[in-house]
Amino acid sequence: MNRLLLYFAVSTFFLLSLGENSFAGGLAGKVRIDGSRTVFPISEAVAEEFQKVNRKVRVTVGISGTGGGFKKFARGQTDINDASRPIKDSEIKKAKDNGLGFIELPVAYDGLSVVINPSNDFVDYLTVTELRKIWQPGSTVKYWSDVRPEWPKRPITLYGPGADSGTFDYFTKTINGKSQASRPDFTASEDDNVLVMGVAGDKNALGYFGYAYYRENQEKLKIVPIDGGTGPITPSEKTINDGSYKPLSRPIFIYISKPGSQRPEVKAFVRFYLANASELVKEVGYISLPDKSYQLSSDQFEKWLKGSLISGRNSDMEIKKILLK
Repeated sequence: MNRLLLYFAVSTFFLLSLGENSFAGGLAGKVRIDGSRTVFPISEAVAEEFQKVNRKVRVTVGISGTGGGFKKFARGQTDINDASRPIKDSEIKKAKDNGLGFIELPVAYDGLSVVINPSNDFVDYLTVTELRKIWQPGSTVKYWSDVRPEWPKRPITLYGPGADSGTFDYFTKTINGKSQASRPDFTASEDDNVLVMGVAGDKNALGYFGYAYYRENQEKLKIVPIDGGTGPITPSEKTINDGSYKPLSRPIFIYISKPGSQRPEVKAFVRFYLANASELVKEVGYISLPDKSYQLSSDQFEKWLKGSLISGRNSDMEIKKILLK
């Protein structure tokens, strides 16, 4: 479905759910979004399309990282937080201490992508154990030959997300067993484009970030298949969606504050987000959830089933099953 058809498809939805003022110029105000760099392309695409049909609503989308975004969110400074991991118990407590209710909505699947420079002709795949050996705190890996003896004694240079990133949290917890547990001697950035350029310009590089950034820059990078115990698997729409790319497949989310949800412009934006996520998620390079999952999320939002369904659970569970619970 192209964007023009998309506009017509949602028009009826808004007229029914929000009333004629939505298209008569009556809907106005501001929607404040911050958080994950990984989720940013989705929320930015939704904001762009939403503002075309709601020209008096200003939608701002910031990039403070998942953790940085949750700090603002818990203080009531934003209406929506983009998150590339589930909310932590400590973040739930801060929101609760500030009297802030919220709702958690999954919007897409992502597969953390491990990449190397295209000139690297010896890395055929990496196991989870090898990733841990490279990235764990206290790692002594300095050369590629430290990972596998048959690989050349060339220095290995590492690139990864910064400490406020949900991608960093998810990778370190999944690979090293504890969130934020990582060797410190790597080039860190909250901007995935910086990481892309770093790996693309360094023949000895190894890095990781969200699948969409690999897809967007695949001519500059080389993807590394990951062996999670069943053989090397390359991230793709199919392997991320069916869960065979493990353990680095994950859902990504938006969190909506209770005060924000009570404003017409925020409520309209969230409805628009869920109604159009399937198409826009694909457009920016991520993997959309099953249509039923978006409908379940919409029902959850309308009934305001507050809190987090994912926090404290194994987050690679099928989203549909979690929502049905």
